[in-house]
Amino acid sequence: MKSKVSNPKLSIFDTFKTKPDQLTGEATRQRGIFFQLASESDPAMKTRTAITRKLAEKSGIRWKNLYSGVFRDLDEILVPLGLVEEAGRLPLKRGPKALQEKGVPYFKLTQSGMLVTASLDEIQDRRKITNQFIETNVKDDDLKEALSILQDVAPKFLLYIFKKYVEAHCNRKIDDLIPLDIPSLKKVMDESLTIQLEFLEGFSRTSKIERQKIVNFIKNIS
Repeated sequence: MKSKVSNPKLSIFDTFKTKPDQLTGEATRQRGIFFQLASESDPAMKTRTAITRKLAEKSGIRWKNLYSGVFRDLDEILVPLGLVEEAGRLPLKRGPKALQEKGVPYFKLTQSGMLVTASLDEIQDRRKITNQFIETNVKDDDLKEALSILQDVAPKFLLYIFKKYVEAHCNRKIDDLIPLDIPSLKKVMDESLTIQLEFLEGFSRTSKIERQKIVNFIKNIS
């Protein structure tokens, strides 16, 4: 399917300039699409109309007022970006004969789309998603082992890294989310990750007593 948007951009982290803590309507809508596709197993709940109705139900907006936005998000942004793809078609019992024969498309997340889903705080059971993604899409054995260890000992930190990685894709610092490798991850390194690296390196050099004091201090202020 050819996109009508010449340079589609994922907008799940976009906020209003005057309200930086508030997501834009497009960001909220795209997040809702990812949530619906990740949480539903019934193909009938993954069509454009079903997704729109679910989003409308949550937002209190008439679904017909949301449909054009959902259609655009899917067909002109998420599908061209390789985050969502058509999974099949459902037969129609009513409507024009040509449409009945062709059926209504329903959608699913690609592997890249699953990684985007793992970066969203509202998604449940992100651990399962990240486990599957690491096992399927990380080819470097050392990197796979490191990410798997982080999954066990510091799952929130791993999700933070994935979120930064997806944000870098949204900001066009990374063209493709897959393959996930060291050169791509280096592009997401920011001051917060540098600070955490300094902490980990310093923490590993302290004595057992000193480490416990540091842990107690962080617990007291968190």
